[in-house]
Amino acid sequence: MMTLPDGAIREVQPDELDKYLVIRVGDEFVVDLMKAACGIHYEEASKDISTFTIQNVTIPFANPNLLWRMKQTHREKDELDLMFLSELLRKRD
Repeated sequence: MMTLPDGAIREVQPDELDKYLVIRVGDEFVVDLMKAACGIHYEEASKDISTFTIQNVTIPFANPNLLWRMKQTHREKDELDLMFLSELLRKRD
């Protein structure tokens, strides 16, 4: 993020993740920084992360199992994602 054009990440202070649940960084694209998502901390989530290399950059992605766990909300917009992920996971079994 340090190489993005606006350098917005430089405005984030080291202790901000201890103060706020989400820190939104807007630059060429928007990134939400979180210590935990849906009650799942990185240490726990890290076992369900897949990495892909795109143009020599390794990028971590939540795998379908982790996405399914993170979509267990009461938000209407997550319902379609849950249906898709449930079907995808069912087909993999």
